Amino acid sequence: MLESLPDLVIGSLRINPPFILGGMGVKITDNILAAAVANTGMGGTIASVGLGHRAAKGKNYVEGSNKALSDEIKMARLKTDGVIGVNIMVALTNYEELCRTAAFEKVDYIISGAGLPFHLPEYVTDESIMLIPIVSSGRAAQLICSKWQSKYNRLPDAFVVEGVEAGGHLGYNRAEISNWNGGSLENICLDVIQISKKYEEETGKHIPVIAAGGIFTGQDIGEMLEIGVEGVQMATRFITTDECSAPDNFKQAIIDSKKEDMSIILSPVGMLGRAINNDFIKRVNAGQTIPFKCPFQCLRSCKPKEVPFCIAEAMLNAFDGDIDNGIMMAGYNAYKVHEILPVAELVNQLEIEALEYLNRIEIDLLLSCELETVF
Repeated sequence: MLESLPDLVIGSLRINPPFILGGMGVKITDNILAAAVANTGMGGTIASVGLGHRAAKGKNYVEGSNKALSDEIKMARLKTDGVIGVNIMVALTNYEELCRTAAFEKVDYIISGAGLPFHLPEYVTDESIMLIPIVSSGRAAQLICSKWQSKYNRLPDAFVVEGVEAGGHLGYNRAEISNWNGGSLENICLDVIQISKKYEEETGKHIPVIAAGGIFTGQDIGEMLEIGVEGVQMATRFITTDECSAPDNFKQAIIDSKKEDMSIILSPVGMLGRAINNDFIKRVNAGQTIPFKCPFQCLRSCKPKEVPFCIAEAMLNAFDGDIDNGIMMAGYNAYKVHEILPVAELVNQLEIEALEYLNRIEIDLLLSCELETVF
C-alpha cells in the first residue's frame, strides 16, 4: 500500500506531490500563488506573459518585461524555499529576452509552449535549469529531441503533454477538439513516453512525462500515474484558491459557470484557446471587432490592424475585475469547481484522492491474482 505519492524527479529536482502549477497569464500565476504552491512541495510556476504591459511605462517593452519577471521571481524566492519555475510562451516577440532573464535569476525550470521551443537551449545554457517543452503529440516531442540533440547536444529534461481539455492556448485545430475523447490524453502521453524511453536507451537520460489538460480530481491524477506518467500539471483549480490574485468576480465566474460556458475562441496568437463564455467572448464570436491600440506588438504572429481584439488587454481587463470586457482563460472542467479553498487544503485533498485511487487499484489487482491462483 502506498503511503505517499512517488516523487516527480526532473534532473536534480524532486517534486512531491508530483504536481506542477500550470502557467496562467495575465498575472494569475504570480509570485504569490507560485510560492504558496511551492510551499506544499509542488512546482510553483510564474507566468511571464503580460507582465510588461504595465511595467513598461517609462521604459521600452523588453526592459519593462524583464524587470517585471525578475521581480516576480525574486519575490517568490522570498516566500518559499520550494521549487520555482517560469512559463514562457514561444509566441512572444520577447521570448529570447524572457528566457535569458529567467536563466539569470536561476529559476528551477522553464516550461515553454504556444509554439515549439526549438531554440530554448540556445538562450538557456545553464544545465542546472530544467527545460520543459509543452507538446501535444509524440511527433512534436520527437522533433524537439532531434533538433536539440543535433544542434545543442542537449535533450529536454521533461515534457508536459497537454490535451485538448486544457485552458488557454491549445495546440489543436477545431476538428481535433471536436473529435476529442476521454482516452486521447492517455494515448498521447503513451506516445511521448515511448519517445522518452527511446532516448533514454540511446543516451541514458530519463525524460519524465507530465500530463496536463483536464486533470481535475485526485482520481484523474492516479489514472495518469498508473499509465506511466510521472507527474501532472494543473492550473484551473488553483484560480479558485485564497492565494490566487485573480479578482473575486473572476473566481465567482468559474464557480457559477456551466459546462456549456466552456468556449473556444481564435486568439490573435493564431491558436485556438479555451475561455469562459461572457459578453466579450459573445461579441468576438459574433464577428465584432473590439477597438484597441497596440503599444508593444507583444506577439510574433499578431497583426494589430487585422485582428479583432488585443488578447493581452482583454486578459488584463479580466485581472482588473472588468470581466465583461475581458477574457477568463480556463480549462474544460472549470464548471466542476464549486468552492474557494486555501492552496494547502486543495493540494492535500488531491493527494488523498490520488492515493485512495492507486491503493484501491492495487487491492483490486491483488484480489484478482488471488482468485486466479485459486481457480
